Amino acid sequence: MFSLQTIFGKGDKFYGLLEASADAARQSTRALMALLNAPVSTRSLDEFRVARRREKELFAQISQALVDTFVTALEREDIEALAGALYKIPKTVEKFAERYVLFSDRLVDVDFASRAAMLEKATDVIVQMTSQLRRSPRIDVMRDLNERMQSIESEADRLILELYQDLFTNERDPAKLILRKDLFELLETAIDRCRAAGNVIYQIVLQNS
Repeated sequence: MFSLQTIFGKGDKFYGLLEASADAARQSTRALMALLNAPVSTRSLDEFRVARRREKELFAQISQALVDTFVTALEREDIEALAGALYKIPKTVEKFAERYVLFSDRLVDVDFASRAAMLEKATDVIVQMTSQLRRSPRIDVMRDLNERMQSIESEADRLILELYQDLFTNERDPAKLILRKDLFELLETAIDRCRAAGNVIYQIVLQNS
């Protein structure tokens, strides 16, 4: 297999930055699980803001490193695509957290934790896939990880359809219907962001196999 070292120029700079970016995305989902399980009086958005700020800093560092480091045009696009996909995950998670904190008193009987747990699993897979890049990974290993990511995303798609059926059949409070729909769709979007990042990584491996 062609060494992926070529993609990122000399040294481990890009590997480290992308791995840190994937980890920041995972940290945001762990913060989400903590938020959903915390008493109302202790709920805070601080951890989400820290994760988002870290992701923005990493994205800026990657962009600057691309200016300072020689890579081919195709390789640059790959790095930019992955950095962009990773950046969007904590951004979406923070958006969910902000809205949830505002309206959680009206949603005490709604189970967001099970869906958030799926999102956390999705970011675990993304962290594994990203960390594999520096190892010139075997295609079968990356295929298995990508299929695991796709399976999580497919299950999320199935559940959102069930949610729509339940909402429009059983929910009698229009305001609560809108809130539940909006928040569950944000979790679905965050999982889609993970799938997009996984697809980018898998394509990088395929193109250089």
